[in-house]
Amino acid sequence: MTGCPFWKNKYQFNFTKLALEDEADDKSQEGLNKAGKGGLIYGEYLHLDKILNAQELQSENKGNKIHDEHLFIVTHQAYELWFKQILWELDSVRVIFENGHVRDERNMLKMVTRMQRISIILKLLVEQFSVLETMTALDFFDFRDYLSPASGFQSLQFRLLENKIGVPQSLRVPYNRRHYRDNFKGKEYELLLKSEQEPTLLQLVNAWLERTPGLEPEGFNFWGKFEANVLNGLQQEYAIVQAKEDSEEKEDQMAELKKQKEVLMSLFDEKLHEHLFSKGDRRLSYKAMKGALMIYFYREEPRFQVPFQLLTSLMDIDVLMTKWRYNHVCMVHRMIGSKAGTGGSSGYQYLRSTVSDRYKVFVDLFNLSTYLVPRSWIPKLNPTLHKFLYTAEYCDSSYFSSDDSD
Repeated sequence: MTGCPFWKNKYQFNFTKLALEDEADDKSQEGLNKAGKGGLIYGEYLHLDKILNAQELQSENKGNKIHDEHLFIVTHQAYELWFKQILWELDSVRVIFENGHVRDERNMLKMVTRMQRISIILKLLVEQFSVLETMTALDFFDFRDYLSPASGFQSLQFRLLENKIGVPQSLRVPYNRRHYRDNFKGKEYELLLKSEQEPTLLQLVNAWLERTPGLEPEGFNFWGKFEANVLNGLQQEYAIVQAKEDSEEKEDQMAELKKQKEVLMSLFDEKLHEHLFSKGDRRLSYKAMKGALMIYFYREEPRFQVPFQLLTSLMDIDVLMTKWRYNHVCMVHRMIGSKAGTGGSSGYQYLRSTVSDRYKVFVDLFNLSTYLVPRSWIPKLNPTLHKFLYTAEYCDSSYFSSDDSD
């Protein structure tokens, strides 16, 4: 067969000619190669001589080199490097809060970006367990005894991360019946103690939320208007259900309405909030919770979109930290069953006890969804807000002046 004449005549290419033309136009080799002419080079910049030679196998030191110990070491070193980056980002966010620069919209965006970066890193760390899980329980058993008494609990950076975010000291699960800090000594102990005394991210966010513009009774008075709208809305729903003919369905609706009223009215009980706060069941102050709910309700307004993104990123971090703990629990259970940990703890049983709301820092933000109400119950903002575009100053209370027409 001679093939298609049309193809030969119209679409046949001279590949030799093309290759020569490409060579003439090739710009891939342009530029100057400065490597080897003095100055900083890649390996020196990254200190690869230290990093790549930091894998010392204890099994090899004891004359019984176990292949998978190398994977175990590299994976945990990678974790520690990422923990360091998370602390770097977290400290920068805390500085912005502490210095009062949060009012600058550009800094708000910077904080949201860095918090989202922390979330991306935590997602990576959650998935990183899958690499360790390519090692079987028997593979781990081959070198596990060489690790004792070292333990993952001794990760200073992870404990610093918990403290800086705001894990309540009173809610920590004791480790070997001792305060967690007692398992560290010297400089590490001092660093942990210092981190407990510094303002946590939770405390800084709490102070920021308390300054949410629009909460002032003499201004927009969001809370007063919201409470009035909720009471009015509940009364209207009660009247609608009450007007129906007696039936089992009506009784169910009345019972559901009663539950809804109890939940919503508890929101306006400051004494109840303070009681729950004293027990550790609430983490935000009453005023901060009002601010968070206001941002939550008005998140579609340009004024509140960036603050809402910040609150969302805080919840993301809580979720991912919980997922990390859970994946850690599952991996440990797979590897050692119910045996004691290498550091002497109860192992799986101890780790399982840390996967709970007691280690969630921003649990109040999750609970905001409990108080969802129809949009018509949410007080209307001053019309000026709908026309106002972002400026550098977020806290400008003039845009929240009272508007009696709503």
